[in-house]
Amino acid sequence: MPHASETERRAATDRQLHETVTAKASAKASEWKQYRAQRAEAKAARAEATAAQTDNEVPVVLPAPRPAAFVVAPVAEPQFGDVDDDQELVLENLTREQVLDWRNRAAADHRLVFDHIDRYGERSAQRLFTRAFVAQVQRLSGLEHLELGCTTWVHA
Repeated sequence: MPHASETERRAATDRQLHETVTAKASAKASEWKQYRAQRAEAKAARAEATAAQTDNEVPVVLPAPRPAAFVVAPVAEPQFGDVDDDQELVLENLTREQVLDWRNRAAADHRLVFDHIDRYGERSAQRLFTRAFVAQVQRLSGLEHLELGCTTWVHA
C-alpha cells in the first residue's frame, strides 16, 4: 500500500492482526476441544476396565508392613592384625572387604596413604582410597602436591 494514507494502513494492519488472532484462537479452541474429548474417552475406558475387573476378581488386600524394632548393634573395632604389609598389592585382585579394610586403616592412620603413594604412586592411592580422601589427607597434612621426599642417590 505505497499510496495509502496513514489511517488506511492502520486499518489494514488492524484488520490483518484481528484475522490472525481470531484464526489462532479458533485453532487453539479446536485443539482443546479435541484434547478434552480424548481425555473423556480415556477416562471412560479406564472406568469400564475397572468395573470389568472388579466384577470378575476379588481385590487382594495386603496387610500393612509392621515397623521393625530399632535395635542398635554394637560396632566391633576393626582388626588389622591379619594384614601383610610386605605383600605386593594388586588393586584388581582385592575383594570388596579388603578395599574397605584398607580404607578403614587409612582413616585411622593417614600415614598409610602417604606410604601407599610412596610405594605405588598417587594414582593407585586415589583408586584405592578414593580421589577425594587422598586430596583431603594431603590438604590436612599441609601438602598441596605429591611429597617426593628425599632422593635415592647420594651427592658425592
